[in-house]
Amino acid sequence: MATFRYRAATPSGAVRTGALEGDSREEVIAQLRRLGLLPIETVAATGAVKPEASIRANSQTRQAVVNAMGELSVLLEAGLALDRALAVCVDNILNPGVKAAFGKIHARVKEGATLSRAMIESKGLFPPMASAMCEAGEADGRLGAALARLAESLDRAEALRQTVVSSLVYPAMLMVVASSVILVMLLVVVPQFEVLFEGNHAKLPFATRMVMGASEGVRSHGLIGLGVLIALGFAARQWLARPAARLVFDRVILGVPQLGPLITNAETAAFARTLGSLVEGGVPLPTALGIAQRSVSNSHMSGAIAKVVAGLKEGGGLSGPLAASGVFPPMALSFLRTGEETARLGLMLGRLADVLDRTVRSTIQRMIGILTPAITVVMGAVVATVIASIMSAILGFNDLALSP
Repeated sequence: MATFRYRAATPSGAVRTGALEGDSREEVIAQLRRLGLLPIETVAATGAVKPEASIRANSQTRQAVVNAMGELSVLLEAGLALDRALAVCVDNILNPGVKAAFGKIHARVKEGATLSRAMIESKGLFPPMASAMCEAGEADGRLGAALARLAESLDRAEALRQTVVSSLVYPAMLMVVASSVILVMLLVVVPQFEVLFEGNHAKLPFATRMVMGASEGVRSHGLIGLGVLIALGFAARQWLARPAARLVFDRVILGVPQLGPLITNAETAAFARTLGSLVEGGVPLPTALGIAQRSVSNSHMSGAIAKVVAGLKEGGGLSGPLAASGVFPPMALSFLRTGEETARLGLMLGRLADVLDRTVRSTIQRMIGILTPAITVVMGAVVATVIASIMSAILGFNDLALSP
């Protein structure tokens, strides 16, 4: 990516300058327009501007940002100046990376930059909607309220993410334990009986021969199989990195029973939460929709929203084109229509996100409730098969020895 310097006008007519990164001048101009700015001049930087290093996103970093934004909103609502509020906020941040990033934001604000501009320059620290909501608060003079809405939105998104991760911990551990037990059986237990059955393989039951063959295969070709799986995983990752391949995969996965509706609801909830927060913060709907589109990770759904953004800029409605795209659940379209008819779109989008969040949580809990005993049953069945095959072979040899 290259760094581009720009001059742009705000909706109020003020001129702002700064720098953005992008693959081309056109991409940077598109970024400025999504932020509600009117580009005046965009030129490639010659090295005077150093790109900020991106902060690695994790749960601790995201939670520290949520806490910092919430505290900053409280300080601003209490009447502190932005400079002083940022200084207090920086002093109270414990996460070293976030503390350093907010320190740079404070320094940029002291130099005369707006908070929204400083947030844009903090690569990897804030989601795309953050700077737009902040700029909307700066425009209407209610920055504290805008930051409070931003902190609430970030907190809800992080809570849902943690719920999903926590719910998947136990099934993942169960899978690891199950796989370990089966490998121990095939690598250690079964080979102990090979000497006993040596020379009598033809007399062994079919199940016993299958288990011993599996044990031999794992011992002889296990590392090769593991290498093949790793190579396939790497190849799949490289394939999915291609936009066309990712689009096909994302479209197909939405049609998978159980999993497809879950992904659709989760993506729609994130989209509705972001769009509702931006609309409530005073961001123009076309700009808000373009920013909210970037919160959707499924490329098929994101592409459908992009077409709606283009139509909306030409004067079209919102609920109609989204319904025509066929990727959003009927309940979401009903909420959107109600919001448009009552002129309470931001409120209805927030309620839609709440409903879908609860639906996603209950669906995940139900799927995990089924998955956990299923893994246990399958693991028990495999172990029981191994033990039964060995015992049947031993008993078969005893019967042969006792027979006249």
